[in-house]
Amino acid sequence: MSVSTVKLRDRLLQDGINEVLVNDCEQIMLSEFSELQGQLKVLCEERSNLLDTLRQLEAANIEVEPSGLHGSHYQLAKHGFTGSGHGKSSECSTTESSDDIEKQELEEASDEDEHSFFDTRDSFGDASIACVETRDVDYVDTQMKPENHFDIVKKMHSGTDSNINQYLHIERRDKLPFPIEKEKAVSLWSIIKDNVGKDLTRVCLPVYFNEPISSLQKCFEDLEYSYLLDRAYEHGRNGNSLLRIVNVAAFAVSGYASSEGRHCKPFNPLLGETYEADYPEKGVRFFSEKVSHHPTLIACHCEGRGWKFWGDSNLRTKFWGRSIQLDPVGVLTLEFDDGDIFQWSKVTTSIYNLILGKVYCDHHGIMEIRGNRELSCKLKFKEQSLLDRNPHQVQGSVEDSKGNKLATLFGKWDDSMYYLNAEDAAKTKCVNMSPNAKLLWKSNKPPLNHTRYNLTSFAITLNELTPGLQEKLPPTDSRLRPDQRHLENGEYEKANAEKLRLETRQRMSRKLQENGWKPRWFQKETENGPFRYVGGYWEAREQSKWDGCADIFTDFTESCQEESSL
Repeated sequence: MSVSTVKLRDRLLQDGINEVLVNDCEQIMLSEFSELQGQLKVLCEERSNLLDTLRQLEAANIEVEPSGLHGSHYQLAKHGFTGSGHGKSSECSTTESSDDIEKQELEEASDEDEHSFFDTRDSFGDASIACVETRDVDYVDTQMKPENHFDIVKKMHSGTDSNINQYLHIERRDKLPFPIEKEKAVSLWSIIKDNVGKDLTRVCLPVYFNEPISSLQKCFEDLEYSYLLDRAYEHGRNGNSLLRIVNVAAFAVSGYASSEGRHCKPFNPLLGETYEADYPEKGVRFFSEKVSHHPTLIACHCEGRGWKFWGDSNLRTKFWGRSIQLDPVGVLTLEFDDGDIFQWSKVTTSIYNLILGKVYCDHHGIMEIRGNRELSCKLKFKEQSLLDRNPHQVQGSVEDSKGNKLATLFGKWDDSMYYLNAEDAAKTKCVNMSPNAKLLWKSNKPPLNHTRYNLTSFAITLNELTPGLQEKLPPTDSRLRPDQRHLENGEYEKANAEKLRLETRQRMSRKLQENGWKPRWFQKETENGPFRYVGGYWEAREQSKWDGCADIFTDFTESCQEESSL
């Protein structure tokens, strides 16, 4: 900063002020300004020191506890397991936050319900890995991977998909249909301000706030990088249990990558709604069903090459005015054909700036991956802070049953994950700068045909009706849901009308459930246990026999009578 006294001096001289007096006034002004400069310099130094302190504290918060993996919510024996609680198959990162009639009625939640779910952040203490910083993950990207992104992804898939791709090629779409109508923007605040003091779980949001996929389909998004499980299976079969669990950990993180930039919510399925995904080019076959209306539960089951993956999802929501907090309840289970089993829970998801500013989501908390044999893994999803210049950080470690650290993992949930074995990690001060770090997973690039939904290339294919598929689907499949199909086609007026009709039909779901309605393809192992797939769906599909599958998307009076008779 600088100051000039020329104009002031000239003005005083023009009025006939004595030059000696003018010089005195000039010196007084320059002296005052000099003192102001000194104060400003001190403030700048204090601010700089404060920012340095905050960055050091943030770096300390990234660190992960190296021990303490031995007390767990998961009931896994050395050669067997018992699943406890409910599983969760999709983050629901930006999934079922709350939706219209389908949302869980908060006023009916008892005190016991309020205490029945846990925050993963409260389950484990914070500790440290010495000097493990993650501010320079991007530097690792440039130093350790000379190949371009597409070469890396191709190399990752080559080890698992090459045999199948030799004789199988499925044509899938790479963009959504061009909108028939021009979309009209809707202000969320204009809706909320008229419902101040009311139960927001009963506020009917227009279809503008939805993306053209359902929560059942969004569950399958967790399987986008299923090649990591194929690779884990091969490593375990070859006797390398460490590489198996680090690939499982990378898979658990990769399920969050699709949530970046996804601000619209998926459709809440109707009671009994289903979704199938047969992707032979990926070697996976997935099925999900909405098995309970209150509480809302979605069960899923997936079979891959040498492994099975299942869980059921229950999500607790908290509305904080400007943000929504989503707390998943339960565990996911992954079982390999050789008997190796892993279980883990999802972390907390928060969606910010609902009223003002740019909407964004963040995932934070502790994820424990429990094995039924020797190894376990703990991952910490760092919560994004105001001054965070490098968000979305994930860091963790692998330990054996004695607490010995065998590997360190680090990366970003929306980009990539790396690992270092214990020997290499001990040789470096900051693991993310180590040239020995090995890439486990890299996210796919976004599609060229961008839409406001920010769907990934994989998500764009989920609601597609490929030639001949519709004739094979049961009447409960999400791809046959009319409001969702109209939204995908850009027929917004029709989509809103159908959404209102189905919401009216959905009001009957709780009565159906209370009258003894049972899911068609899943059932509970025990009274308080998770839902498990009972089989029979793919066999019924081959024969096109959908006995007991009501046409839930027709007029509710007709389908409700059918369901009541089942």
